[in-house]
Amino acid sequence: MSDVNKDDDFQTDHLEAMAEETVDIMEENDEMQALVEERDLLKDRLLRALADIENTRKRGERDRREAESYGGSKLAKDMLPVYDNLRRALDSADDAQREAAKAIFDGVELTLRELIHVFGKHKIEVILPEIGDRFDPQLHQAMFEAPLPDTKAGDIIQVMSEGFMLHERLLRPAQVGVSSTPA
Repeated sequence: MSDVNKDDDFQTDHLEAMAEETVDIMEENDEMQALVEERDLLKDRLLRALADIENTRKRGERDRREAESYGGSKLAKDMLPVYDNLRRALDSADDAQREAAKAIFDGVELTLRELIHVFGKHKIEVILPEIGDRFDPQLHQAMFEAPLPDTKAGDIIQVMSEGFMLHERLLRPAQVGVSSTPA
């Protein structure tokens, strides 16, 4: 074989080897790119899953606090008529009746005070508007409107029943009469 043919064969073999090496490098690059994309996708999914877990934890904590604070609101609402009836019993008697049944009225007063004390322990506050206060639709329920001399529209002119708050939540609005006297 001549030296020229040997050189041509060597160059051809060398070029073929380089071409194969280039193809191998390109395939490895493609595999590397696919692995990087898969890694990025998995990293994104992991971060989303961690964020979901954190949001679930926060929501659970908020729900727990809310249940702790407001879980007894149904029982509290059911106790409000007991308060109303004790208050009405005390308000309905005149001095002569109170004197004649002093022990009974003392017992009713003690029961009402104890109920108010229990309400306080559970963060139930009485909303007791005064005549002349401004009507607040967040705290009061207008039972009627009537024109009354020497008042302004929106002034409370009668309190029919107290309202109650549990923490920052309204259990029952105070029931009031409101002046409708035009300005």
